[in-house]
Amino acid sequence: MKILSIAVPCFNSAAYMRKCIDSLLVGKEDVEILIVNDGSNKDNTAEIADEYEKKYPTICKAIHKENGGHGDAVMFGLRAATGEFFKVVDSDDYLDEKSFLEVLNKLKEFIRNKENIDMLLCNFVYDKVGVKKKKVMTYKRNLPVNKKFEWEDIKPFHTGQYILMHSVIYRRQLLIENGLDLPKHTFYVDNIFVYQPLKAVRDIYYMDVNLYRYYIGREDQSVNEQIMIGRIDQQIRVTKIMLNSFDPYDVANKKLRKYLISYLEIMMVISSILAIRSKSEENMQKKKELWDYLKDRHPRLYRRIRYGVLGQTMNLPGKVGRGIAVAGYKLANKLYGFN
Repeated sequence: MKILSIAVPCFNSAAYMRKCIDSLLVGKEDVEILIVNDGSNKDNTAEIADEYEKKYPTICKAIHKENGGHGDAVMFGLRAATGEFFKVVDSDDYLDEKSFLEVLNKLKEFIRNKENIDMLLCNFVYDKVGVKKKKVMTYKRNLPVNKKFEWEDIKPFHTGQYILMHSVIYRRQLLIENGLDLPKHTFYVDNIFVYQPLKAVRDIYYMDVNLYRYYIGREDQSVNEQIMIGRIDQQIRVTKIMLNSFDPYDVANKKLRKYLISYLEIMMVISSILAIRSKSEENMQKKKELWDYLKDRHPRLYRRIRYGVLGQTMNLPGKVGRGIAVAGYKLANKLYGFN
């Protein structure tokens, strides 16, 4: 039985996918690496995927599909997966080998002891080009370390600190049972991947190891600010999908409910700040429509987010108000280095 299935979505990834896949091969027969070629058409991504499958037939599987975007590639990986646990590693990122082996040993221990774990969390590193001191996103001040726990045991997350795709490993069956479905041809669906299953998560485990290396620095990268502004419609679409996934006020556990609302709050902030940064009246109208959408669909949630500190900052009137919002965004970017 495979312990961990790892989906590696690849689209014209020939220049960097080898580093990613090689970092996963240290897991040997405990892992299956699902290399999903998402209709690559500008390089030899497909050939490299086939090469790894041929060389490591019991570990690597090449999946070739028409282009459907990142989320569609993840879903193809999930449908093909057989492991007890499931993780996504983007083709331009990689895992720290020492930490990876520690995580695999812990996952094997859970299975051996027949101990249910819905979600395992680790730290991730913002591997930003040109920055010597890399920013580590750690949860050791919020979560119990090296012990099984539930939502009731967590401490509050500070602004800018969230569970992201890079930090999470889910029990595969939990994703299937909860009907995870990511839209095609849409960027930023990693937020949906993390958010939607959280309401079903009960048993959690956190390891204070820097597992995931999140590469930031390519000009064509989806988290490049100018590219994000150009794709603001997709950011807004993802935000609406998350808003419509379920009502966080229906979640019984107060700490989980608070976290879910905070996650939606930051999604509203991201869409808003992109509109403000674009200096486009068309995008500012899209921002207004998004806030109106929230107000119409979830009045209670709207009041909580709109009249919180971040919501008020994003909606300050006039040029001065937009300047204050941008200043806050720049400070957050400096502190957390997210793009």
